[in-house]
Amino acid sequence: MKFSEMPYIRPDQDAIWERGNELAQRMEAAQSAQEQIDAIDGLQKLMGNVGTLRTIAEIRHTIDTRDAFYDRENDFYDELGPKLEELGQRVNQAILDSPYREALGEHYGKLLLTNIEISARSFKPEMVELMQRENKLTSEYQKLYASAVVEFEGQKMPLPKLGPYKQNPDRAVRRAAYETEGGFFDAHREELDHIYDELVKNRTAQAKMLGHENYLQLGYDRMGRNCYGIPQVEEFRRQIAEELVPVVSRVKKAQEQRLGVDKLRFYDDVIVFPDGNPKPQGTPDDILAAGVRMYHELSPETAEFIDHMYQNELLDVLSKDGKAPGGYCTHIYDYKSPFIFSNFNGTSGDVDVLTHEAGHAFAAWRNMSKGRIEALIWPTMEACECHSMSMEFLTSPWHRLFFGDATRKYDLAHAEQSLTFIPYGCLVDEFQHRMYAEPDLSPEQRNQVWMELEHKFRPWVDFDGLPFYGRGAGWQRQLHIYQHPLYYIDYCMAQTVAFQFWMVSLRDREDAWKRYLAFTDKGGTETFEELVRGAGLKVPYDPGCVKEVGEAVERWLLENRD
Repeated sequence: MKFSEMPYIRPDQDAIWERGNELAQRMEAAQSAQEQIDAIDGLQKLMGNVGTLRTIAEIRHTIDTRDAFYDRENDFYDELGPKLEELGQRVNQAILDSPYREALGEHYGKLLLTNIEISARSFKPEMVELMQRENKLTSEYQKLYASAVVEFEGQKMPLPKLGPYKQNPDRAVRRAAYETEGGFFDAHREELDHIYDELVKNRTAQAKMLGHENYLQLGYDRMGRNCYGIPQVEEFRRQIAEELVPVVSRVKKAQEQRLGVDKLRFYDDVIVFPDGNPKPQGTPDDILAAGVRMYHELSPETAEFIDHMYQNELLDVLSKDGKAPGGYCTHIYDYKSPFIFSNFNGTSGDVDVLTHEAGHAFAAWRNMSKGRIEALIWPTMEACECHSMSMEFLTSPWHRLFFGDATRKYDLAHAEQSLTFIPYGCLVDEFQHRMYAEPDLSPEQRNQVWMELEHKFRPWVDFDGLPFYGRGAGWQRQLHIYQHPLYYIDYCMAQTVAFQFWMVSLRDREDAWKRYLAFTDKGGTETFEELVRGAGLKVPYDPGCVKEVGEAVERWLLENRD
């Protein structure tokens, strides 16, 4: 069904509770494993129905945050979400207490029981009010960000449309674009500081209700991390700081020389070539058409997938006033359909949407098509990001469809920027760990921590007195820090896996695709470690993994530079 034709009506809360409680009671009173399985499947269907309506509303709200109807629906789900979790946790506890637990594990897979244990220890009914307030705060941040309209070179535009100016070959234009962007955030400094301060304290209060000293363990549990913890992440960040930052520093030195600048400044960071970064050719429709051809030629599986996406209007990618910032992929459960949301702005990032977000969508589509219950469609998020970031590289042979004669430049820029991202992602992650370990820091102290970590993970950065960024507040434009706490190291670990898939593809593209397809088709039935090792790759925090990946990518860069 086309997205525009998908019906929406606000779900009846009373009917949800009545049906949910009836199924929960059946679950608790079951006299056999099959009776429990039937009740669990019924609850999964109920949650899928409600989730479908919620997702449709959320998509339409982010497409136009000014739409009064869907703004009200967004507020409704901010209130409803924690209550649904309360119902879900009742069922989770019944599963954990079940005399048929072993049979349930055989039916659904033992990993599901592990995930339920993690989820069960992440919630108490007493937390609902705090969770509702947390949702309201993240919505408040999103609406503030989406409301941004700035004036630049005589035009009024939303922030995403500054993207091409931030990559302009003229250094003065780039700096002016960053100044304009920073001006918006500086103008809303007090609001942004207040929202984040309340979020940190709110999440800390939730964690203390569960007996934690701070939010960190609760944050890991909410991310569903089922095969590693804080020590492994700390080890990964250590490897990045010691083994990869020196490699990226050399890459940045080469960029500085290529640009012919005296010193690389922050507003030079994303510009890779002196005549400007490669841009996709043609109109947005041309780019989308090239995406269809790419996936038709990549494999029979991706051909079927992309036809489903385009025929059913499952992409909204053009930037416009009132549209929420950023990009995402979600899934509409009842229609077995992923949905891709983005903000095209005329840069190479538009193509990245058709590879990155489509990697998520392809994995979701494959797993929904298998009829898996909601809880087994997705693995944990770092594995999901492997789906997307690996697809960016596995589609390399078709980048020419978007960039023509500039394809070689795009591939070089993409590899450099993907490598450069990893230290930034670790900076975001360590910053968040510090914020939740020290929840009473003042706004100024938070900015000081950010600048301290900038020096650790991005020693080449010089902010040159820019507003906003120059005072250490640049973290406030990173949506994840507000909306998805501790969800960023996932990108960094996934990028090291994606680089490994890429290196395999350079040797044998068919072998790489076969491994990738097997990885995605397992959905949420295996842990991140099991998925990576099953593909014959190294887990990111394994000893020596970062060093090996960094050396391989640097070697490719040296061989492919002019």
